Amino acid sequence: MEILSATDVRKNWSVTLDSVVHERPVYVRRTHDDVAILGLSTLNSILSGYRYVADRYAEPDGSVTLSLQNMDLAANGVDEPSAKSALAHEIKEYSEEYYHEFPLWSAAPNRRAHIPYVLKALSLDAAAIAEEIICQNGRN
Repeated sequence: MEILSATDVRKNWSVTLDSVVHERPVYVRRTHDDVAILGLSTLNSILSGYRYVADRYAEPDGSVTLSLQNMDLAANGVDEPSAKSALAHEIKEYSEEYYHEFPLWSAAPNRRAHIPYVLKALSLDAAAIAEEIICQNGRN
């Protein structure tokens, strides 16, 4: 694997980005910092194994509550599709807040595992997130 210098990447920025988008990820070294640059399609492929799995609860009023397993998020709707839509918006909002405060939340032991789910949500819109939510019966 070739690691490019940050200076070379800076000098050839357009060529580097074209390579990232059309060929493969690029690894870059700047002094003692190593980074990878990759396209969103590659990132989505990497994150495809991460699923938003929610426990489904039927409420006494007939509504449906979904509780996300890997993140402390829940949403309620009149039916499962509306609950999925509401939960997708919660995931999107949480992910944007997480990203905004990334140094804080990514270092928190109870939230570090959220990183792949957050990155996945940031690359999708709420409708696509809703399609990704897998519902299963919850246990009371």
